[in-house]
Amino acid sequence: MAGKQPVFTENFSANLTAIETFLGPEGAAVFQRLLARLFDDIIPTFCRFPKSGRAFLSHPVRSAEARTLAKRLRTRLQDAEALREFIVEDYLVLYLIRREGVAFLSIKHHRQLSFDFRKFWQES
Repeated sequence: MAGKQPVFTENFSANLTAIETFLGPEGAAVFQRLLARLFDDIIPTFCRFPKSGRAFLSHPVRSAEARTLAKRLRTRLQDAEALREFIVEDYLVLYLIRREGVAFLSIKHHRQLSFDFRKFWQES
């Protein structure tokens, strides 16, 4: 089996730029290692074994607001789609498994702000 095709959202690309800025000039070598690890190892692995990451929506939900947001997010997912996450070093990668491929939605350094799902699924 050849695996799924990777798709990169504009948000994923913008996140990489934000990480580079966040790390600054003194973090240039760290950023280059992140890119090498992503494109040489992580992305090819997820395309071959897309369920390698943890199910994002399997986290326990403890607040009413979080339950509402999780429910809304679940309604946006198609039947064959699965939202997954993977932690690699100081980064959290969020990706979506689809029939036709793996969509890389976001990557964040653990010290950056949380994900913005409104950019992925616009309100109708």
